Amino acid sequence: MPDIEVMYLTKEFNGIRAVDDLSFTVEEGEIFGMLGPNGAGKTTTIFILCTLLRPTSGMARVIGLDVTEQAMRVRKNIGIVFQDVVIDDRLTAMENLRMQANLYSMPKTTWKPKAEELLELVELHDRKDDPVMTFSGGMKRRLEIARGLLNQPKVLFLDEPTLGLDPQSKRWIWDYLKQLNREKGVTILLTSHYMDEVDELSNRILIMDRGKKVILDTSANLKKMLGKDVLRIKGDPDQEIITKLKALPFVKDVKASSEGIEIGVNIPGGDAAPEIMKILYGNNYSFKSLTIQTPTLEDVFIYHTGKSLRDEGPDTSRTMKRKFGHRRMRRRR
Repeated sequence: MPDIEVMYLTKEFNGIRAVDDLSFTVEEGEIFGMLGPNGAGKTTTIFILCTLLRPTSGMARVIGLDVTEQAMRVRKNIGIVFQDVVIDDRLTAMENLRMQANLYSMPKTTWKPKAEELLELVELHDRKDDPVMTFSGGMKRRLEIARGLLNQPKVLFLDEPTLGLDPQSKRWIWDYLKQLNREKGVTILLTSHYMDEVDELSNRILIMDRGKKVILDTSANLKKMLGKDVLRIKGDPDQEIITKLKALPFVKDVKASSEGIEIGVNIPGGDAAPEIMKILYGNNYSFKSLTIQTPTLEDVFIYHTGKSLRDEGPDTSRTMKRKFGHRRMRRRR
């Protein structure tokens, strides 16, 4: 049974569909990435799966539990790391974890050893009694991840987990998430605007747009579907050379660009390059360079969603985070 099942899920805000008839599954032990422009519905989907929003229609299950009918049981089995920092800056790292443990009614004999273990794992144990306001951004994100794992969740939801972090902190979190998935079998669903992050971490990737599923597959297959390597020749776009290049059997298209000639091929670029070079040298064509570019995940994303950033759709993320944060504060008293 998949750890996450989404079937015909729809969420409307004032007649606008933020999530529109969305269906997908996430298998047990999978790292599943979600990509989409602003307003695509990624965060709204996560909030429904985390039981913080009720869907307008459709069905969603997490570890076999209905997110609407069995919300409390779902919450006990998931961890959440929000895009915005929700830990309390005035408390120490350990005090923040204690507050999290209180939300799950965890006895001290259970949560305290787990908190010590997690702080060791995220390399914050020596700072456990320091106020969080003294932490760097990367340290706060690591504490957020520890907080999300305190109840030993089967599924971890990450909304922009490395937003605004320096490359070293980002790489640390990537490595830790892969280790967590590999050694503990935690299923991870993440959203990110960083293409390299989703490409690095995800077993499969869902691209959304305007609340709908556009395409879902592995990164390798998504790039393969795009269909071609591109060879770029930096030089004058000579029409005679272009005509001869078009005659090669493996060439899909050739076009002049502002910097020279772009050649799309249906074989690996490295295999095509020698034949192309023969034509260039054989016709005494003067050029500065020839480079090969294979399709990237960003190319896939742009192909399926368009290049322009669209206006932000119904933004539930900040509103719901504020509501959830206030709920947490009320329960602390």
